[in-house]
Amino acid sequence: MSDATFRRLVRAEWTKFSTVPGWRTGTAAAALMIVLFAVLTAASATGGTTPVPVGPHGGPVSDSFYFVHQPLRGDGAITVAVTSLTTVIGGDPDGREPTVPWAKAGLIIKDGATPGTSYAAVMVTGGHGVRMQHDFVHDTAGEPGQASPSAPRWLRLTRAGDTITGETSVDGGRWSRVSTVRLAGLPTVVQAGLFVACPNDVDGRGTRTAAATAVFGRPDLQGQWAQGRWDGAQVGAEVATFGGYPPVPGEVDVHGPHMTGGSVPTGDGFTVTGAGDIAPAARFEVPLGGTVSDLLFGTFTALIAMSVVGTLFITAEYRHALIRTTLSAGPQRLRVLAAKAVVLGGVTFLTTLPATALAVPLSERIARAQGLYLFPVSTATAVRVALGTAALLALTAVFALGVGTLLRRSATAVTTVVVTVVLPHVLVLTPILPASAQRWLTLVTPDAAFAVQHTIVRYAHVDSIYTPSSGYYPLGPWSGLAVLAGYAAAALLLAAFALRRRDA
Repeated sequence: MSDATFRRLVRAEWTKFSTVPGWRTGTAAAALMIVLFAVLTAASATGGTTPVPVGPHGGPVSDSFYFVHQPLRGDGAITVAVTSLTTVIGGDPDGREPTVPWAKAGLIIKDGATPGTSYAAVMVTGGHGVRMQHDFVHDTAGEPGQASPSAPRWLRLTRAGDTITGETSVDGGRWSRVSTVRLAGLPTVVQAGLFVACPNDVDGRGTRTAAATAVFGRPDLQGQWAQGRWDGAQVGAEVATFGGYPPVPGEVDVHGPHMTGGSVPTGDGFTVTGAGDIAPAARFEVPLGGTVSDLLFGTFTALIAMSVVGTLFITAEYRHALIRTTLSAGPQRLRVLAAKAVVLGGVTFLTTLPATALAVPLSERIARAQGLYLFPVSTATAVRVALGTAALLALTAVFALGVGTLLRRSATAVTTVVVTVVLPHVLVLTPILPASAQRWLTLVTPDAAFAVQHTIVRYAHVDSIYTPSSGYYPLGPWSGLAVLAGYAAAALLLAAFALRRRDA
């Protein structure tokens, strides 16, 4: 069969589709639901009054820690030994649980004490050895191991203009460089000194507040320091991403007295207790925040509409005995099926793409006007979400076409498609489902395609609740969409095999 003949088949299938009011209405309704639900979701959103700090990269951050500091003018260096790092986790009567892996204590140079400002820090951690981190999203591993009285960790942070170098040593004599970073626009006078932070402990599907205590030796200063007393303060106590301090160890009542941060002179050094974190904020740390995928809830209802339309596009011909006419006009049955898939997928994509392209920026503007904090997305990411959502609906429609060809009965085929495509998404959105089950569903079922809508990033140096229900899919956007494409291709191949072997 020539290309001209296939084009005639495509035109014939388009004529069928365009002349059936129910199919046109169903496809238009799917597009309308995407926009309508996005606007309604955004309009009903309510934000919090507590500010969410934003880092130099433009995303939300956790920037809370106990800071023992002095002003540093121009270039200089600070060196200190860390001899101990321990933690207390809320809910543990004795406060003797293992150290929180990302508890951190060390040296930091920061552009002031305002949450979200640029910084560089070298630190020991509870379970990840020595690290150097800067501007929240950047993390470099140093030497492994933990600090202890018998094996202290020496740290050094050196400023030269906008360049900060972090070093570590096991004896204070032989030094190894962890990393050198550049903080563009760093002011002449910065705040620098010791810090301690401790993120919440991740406990199954929730978190528990925690605090860390570190013992520092005498800080050795080089350069133009204030040479006055050290000031100690809790940074970021009033921001939305700060989880607070845990109850005092042994306290049964969670509403009873809590620990507080502080600094106590110990010989020539300090013992410092702190809580919070200096890192990108995960979804769980911004409970009143939202994402673009939250605003596209209408995709779920549009999915059902296109499942019905895609199924009826073939089963209606079986029900009204028109399939014989269709196949007699195009005796090469596989070409007929391919023409139907091209028309159905193309119409679905071209109809829903303008809806997704409109829904994303419109609902974002409305949600922000309502005071909701939205995780930011780049223009490229917004385009990917719009294209990917339209492709998700188009592939679902094609999958429904293949299932309808196999089963030939409308009710049975629609039920099969809904159970295969829609039900896994409902289960993933159910918070009571174990995280392992959520992950399995988003790896092997068509729900993997919803990864194309998600825009938040998982950082390796942040422990949090990373589940599909909170917006973290195990597959990347296009890999997830490829899973649904595989289902659609398999359904079409099986349908083609069945169509060739059986009578109309």
